Amino acid sequence: MTHWYEGPLAAFDTETTGVDVEQDRIVSAALVIQDATGGRMRLTRWLVNPGVPVPVGATEIHGLTDDHLQRNGRWPAPVVEEIARALAEQCAAGRPLVVMNAPFDLTLLDRELKRHRASSLAGYLGNTPLCVLDPRVLDKHLDRYRKGRRTLTDLCALYEVVLDGAHDAAADAAASLELVRAVGRRFSSRLERLSPAELHALQAVWHAAQARGLQAWFAKSGTPEAVDPAWPLRPELPAAA
Repeated sequence: MTHWYEGPLAAFDTETTGVDVEQDRIVSAALVIQDATGGRMRLTRWLVNPGVPVPVGATEIHGLTDDHLQRNGRWPAPVVEEIARALAEQCAAGRPLVVMNAPFDLTLLDRELKRHRASSLAGYLGNTPLCVLDPRVLDKHLDRYRKGRRTLTDLCALYEVVLDGAHDAAADAAASLELVRAVGRRFSSRLERLSPAELHALQAVWHAAQARGLQAWFAKSGTPEAVDPAWPLRPELPAAA
């Protein structure tokens, strides 16, 4: 019997102009598909001219400059539609979608679709259910008492997954895919009987609990930051009156 963490997976990642899902823009994205553990990875890349300046701080992270994006990037509208259709195709094929810190990448894509296509990620999915595996949520639930950060770099080091070229969308997507496989193997006794669809539903519950815990810690430490419990997609903010 092939367990889900040994079978077909797809992974998605973006690089952006910043960390505000409501206002920032996608500058690059990648989708990696692998049919089985150890199999060849099929890669699709997108490079976007976001139409807004890329802050220096963002360029320092992913290396993509305004000049490079203006010369080589495509306009956002056709790109975000291609990405949405590609993700919908994976979901329709029943291939779980690996997204590290899913509420960031998927929400930002959703807002880009609203901005440039007057649509949404749900609009492209139609009646096809979204099935996401988020290595950050999985690891935080399965090894909840471990101290330390849980960034992609940290988790790859812990699970002995190669991350070659962090903050490149393709490299991060490929590493996230391998990371989910590694998490599945390490915690096989707790995960192998669950289907990806069941795990998707459980992760929404786990993430909400994790968010409540973090919010309580922020309140105790006097930090005003709000933690959104929604997963894998944050609800759209109400329009200003």
